[in-house]
Amino acid sequence: MKKKSFIFLAGHKGLVGSSILNLLKGKGYKNIITVDKKKLNLRDYKKVKKFFKKKKIEYLIMAAARAGGIIANSTYQKDFFLENVEIQNSLLQLALDKKVKRTIYLGTSCIYPKFAKNPISESSLLSGELEKTNQCYAIAKISGIKLSEALFHDYKMDIICLMPTNVYGDNDKFDKINGHVIPAMISKFIEAKKKSQKSIKLLGTGKPIREFIHSKDLAEAIFTCLNVSRKNIKKIFKKKLPIINVGTGDNVKIKDLAVMISKFSNYKGKIKFDKKSPDGTYKKNLNSKIIKKLGWKKRINLKNGLKEVVLNQFSK
Repeated sequence: MKKKSFIFLAGHKGLVGSSILNLLKGKGYKNIITVDKKKLNLRDYKKVKKFFKKKKIEYLIMAAARAGGIIANSTYQKDFFLENVEIQNSLLQLALDKKVKRTIYLGTSCIYPKFAKNPISESSLLSGELEKTNQCYAIAKISGIKLSEALFHDYKMDIICLMPTNVYGDNDKFDKINGHVIPAMISKFIEAKKKSQKSIKLLGTGKPIREFIHSKDLAEAIFTCLNVSRKNIKKIFKKKLPIINVGTGDNVKIKDLAVMISKFSNYKGKIKFDKKSPDGTYKKNLNSKIIKKLGWKKRINLKNGLKEVVLNQFSK
């Protein structure tokens, strides 16, 4: 990928998209195409096609998605399904029509079965039952993988599907109800501090184990995949669609994660768990051998990354 290449970054204002945008700008890429969702509805392919009629696209990064935590996923199942399917279909159709050189499709570790063997390998896809609390989001993302697979085989499109573990960072949705686990927790600790609460109640039992990746590290993984040669991809995947996990090995129990956030936020109250709330999958960490083989490695460990995010939020 050259510095003058035309790159369409869909979802540039989101957690992952904003990190990719900053990375590309920092590396000197000038022709980065972005568009606000208020100006262009990515779910409407006719509008997308019209918008890009006279625009050149050489690379496409699909970072636009409807995403959220366990409560949002289980409450708005229809929305998570339809919005993601429609965005994916529209962008992949665009990639086909514009003969894009390489497309990066961003999925999620939720695509893997609830009881998949850990660390979860890419071959675990569709080998078992999904976790019910986020199955509509997962199925939407799986449908995108399968459409990518069809385009890869039938039209020889260059597509790489990345499956990141749980992502966190500064530009997340810090919503105590609908946010991902880390921003939701941080939001609750901020509220508890402001109101001088003696205790804080978090969802679930605190026993599940999760793996986390900073959005800046995921951006580096995406950049690695944008630039890896077709020869190296073919060497690893032969004639199969490239599906690549992106994990860090930073695994932590939810209750230990809460203790870390409490420490960084200097909260002195008690931490309680609402055991009536769902836990989701008990353990979910990824086998990330392939992305490491391509030259990527994490730069930000969970403790340092989490501390920075917590302090940044408390300073606002």
